[in-house]
Amino acid sequence: QVQLVESGGGLAQTGGSLRLSCAASGSFFSSYNMGWYRQAPGKQRELVASITGGGTTNYADSVKDRFTISRDNAKKMVYLQMNSLKPEDTGVYYCNSKRPIPGSMSYWGKGTPVTVSS
Repeated sequence: QVQLVESGGGLAQTGGSLRLSCAASGSFFSSYNMGWYRQAPGKQRELVASITGGGTTNYADSVKDRFTISRDNAKKMVYLQMNSLKPEDTGVYYCNSKRPIPGSMSYWGKGTPVTVSS
């Protein structure tokens, strides 16, 4: 069983920065693929960034060169550094974890809201 708790969301101005954190519990954290997703009002949840246990990262085109995902396996933490924020980055950001094994369960946090004002 994995539990995920996000923090760090809030209000930012266009061009500003926020750093999201995700605290994970459970065993074998270092082997899990971790991801940040977001859901804007009236839209589907979408992948923002992901990182494998080995540190390979992947980003949505809309956030490349602005957002950075990282992890600290010793602390069981995942971070999302968000720079040059835009109003379209507004949404609820969710942390996700999943073992890279077909059929494995996917775990979600409850989300942290981010609002970027223009």
